[in-house]
Amino acid sequence: MSETGKGVNAGKLAINVQKRITRAQEKMMQKLGKADETKDTAFEEGVANFNKQMTEGTKLQKDLRAYLTAVKTMHECSKHLQDCLADMYEPDWFGKEEMDALAEDTDLLWGDFHQKLSESALTSMDTYMAQFPDIKARIAKRDRKLVDFDSARHHFASTQKSKKKDEAKIAKPLALMEKAAPGWAQGIITAHQVAQTNLSRSQAEEELGKAQKVFEEINYELQEELPNLWNSRVGFYVTVFQSVAGLEEKFHREMGKMSQNLFDVMTKLEEQREANEEAANHNATVSESDKTSPETKLKQGPPVPRPPRPSLTIEAKQDIINLFENAVVTETNVTALSQTDIAVSKQPNSATNVTNGSSDAELPPGVIYKVKAMHDYAATDSDELDLKSGDIVLVLPFENPDEQDDGWLLGVKESHWLQNKDLAVKGVFPENFTQKL
Repeated sequence: MSETGKGVNAGKLAINVQKRITRAQEKMMQKLGKADETKDTAFEEGVANFNKQMTEGTKLQKDLRAYLTAVKTMHECSKHLQDCLADMYEPDWFGKEEMDALAEDTDLLWGDFHQKLSESALTSMDTYMAQFPDIKARIAKRDRKLVDFDSARHHFASTQKSKKKDEAKIAKPLALMEKAAPGWAQGIITAHQVAQTNLSRSQAEEELGKAQKVFEEINYELQEELPNLWNSRVGFYVTVFQSVAGLEEKFHREMGKMSQNLFDVMTKLEEQREANEEAANHNATVSESDKTSPETKLKQGPPVPRPPRPSLTIEAKQDIINLFENAVVTETNVTALSQTDIAVSKQPNSATNVTNGSSDAELPPGVIYKVKAMHDYAATDSDELDLKSGDIVLVLPFENPDEQDDGWLLGVKESHWLQNKDLAVKGVFPENFTQKL
């Protein structure tokens, strides 16, 4: 059995070698112009389109794989960056839990984007490109069968042309053999020679028929497939790039939301830092103030320190009386003022005190004028007001002028007055932190 198998393999090898030699001879004869070549312009155009389509598809497949590799690399880089931020983010910072959730959600979003790109775009691309190797192999086979068909056609034609020459060549030896042979054998020899000539022509014709059939079958299939494959490229490109564009749009939209959330957390963390610095500076100021002795301790209002209380003069008393009269004070304790001072203050030539900057109708009874806080001020004593920049304060006169220190005012926040219509909740505050309205 092994000897038989070896014989079969050797026979096939010999046949294949003979086919290659015959094809090479045929192609050489065609190039030299000694044999005509079958041409099919439409098919050659289809093959050119096929090669162009395969080249474009191969490049697109390569670039799409490179894009997916870049997405995977970006995913890894993003994860490393988020992990670094999470490791640095201290537990007492604002938004620690939000930061951890953002890192996890970002990682999941990148992974989902990469997976869907692979499943939709790349899988479709691989399926599309898988059909090209088979068609390319059949095109090459069709070219070989075309050479075989041309070779068989030329062989058959040459057999037909050499028919008369062969008959003439056979006639001479046949005449000699007939003379030498006995009479009964002469007819047999003639019949044998004719049969040999007819056998050669029949074999050539049979080979031509087989070669033509094989060629026409594969040629017909490719004539149908190549135009369909060429026309399918537009729909495929649309599908692939629509898929990529849709996935990118969704990914960037979701990533934009996460980026905005991260920006908001960072903004609030910065606000927290500024507030902590402000509180630390205030505490440092209070601590420094606590170190002074009780005898020299004075109320301070940054940036100008609070000066010592001045002694009350006749002119100051007169100004206070004018203040009270202009502001229509209903309950004013002026018992400390002498009748003489009051008489002096009511003289026609007495000078006006302070201007409110607004009409009396706009101010509650007992209010001298309004001021606006230009800086934040944190109260250090129970009789002081806490101020935030932008607060409006209604300024009141001191019931006892001796209690007023230079550079300090007495007042009620306008917001408290509007809510409660009460001027009893009042306190002192540094004048240099405000601006008169």
